[in-house]
Amino acid sequence: MAELPRFGVGIGWRPELDLTVPRLPGVDWVEVVAENLQPGALPATLTALRDRGMPVLPHAVSLSLGGAEELDTRRVEHLAELTEALGAPVASDHVCFVRAGGLDAGHLIPLPRTREALDVLVDNVKLAQSILGVPFALENIAALLEWPDPELSEARFLAELTDRTGCLLIVDVANLYANARNLGSDPVSFLDEIPLDRLAYVHVAGGEEHHGIYHDTHAHAVPPPVLDLLGELRSRVDPPGVLLERDDAYPTDAELAAELAAIRAVIEP
Repeated sequence: MAELPRFGVGIGWRPELDLTVPRLPGVDWVEVVAENLQPGALPATLTALRDRGMPVLPHAVSLSLGGAEELDTRRVEHLAELTEALGAPVASDHVCFVRAGGLDAGHLIPLPRTREALDVLVDNVKLAQSILGVPFALENIAALLEWPDPELSEARFLAELTDRTGCLLIVDVANLYANARNLGSDPVSFLDEIPLDRLAYVHVAGGEEHHGIYHDTHAHAVPPPVLDLLGELRSRVDPPGVLLERDDAYPTDAELAAELAAIRAVIEP
């Protein structure tokens, strides 16, 4: 198991939840979207959480680590400065690319699971690690397409990534569920094959189906099958932390507290 603190059950900190998080029962830690914060101008409520000892972990969405273009090290430096300001023991982003040819997709795009793409990702992750100064974790994404002719399964792709870089993993069980619904992938086999000794923590979120496509919206309640997948993971490993992500259609404090309690019931049976 990677040597990280035990985080417990947390929630994604968002400006809309600025006043909710401190009064919400059952919150052991928070994660922030790195690109939305400046290291020298952190919100007062966030620094208050940090100062009372609650872990505040930065999560990036724009490094484009799987992109073929040269890594924008200014974005990594921003993540490093934010990580230091938050006193965070780990920083993270996703296994994806988000820009190419001068265009920004505005979304996380899946990588071709080829050895050539893995080589590019490994080089960029190693460069990012040389700047960050803390352990770096990478998250599996939800995708609506797969590139043709994969040379590796997603689990094997991530296993070789961790072997070659020493990075950690964030397993998003909601993304596993979305990919199972939309792409027919097998989330249980994924959990069997990935190196869970490299697990940093877990993401959980809700979604909704529209016209036969399941969308990982982060704007709906966590569906029971996602909690079932969390249970599958928990049967294999005791995760250092589990985080509820909510990015829109914010419910009442009572509903959020109930979702956090449902997560805790799975990981602390």
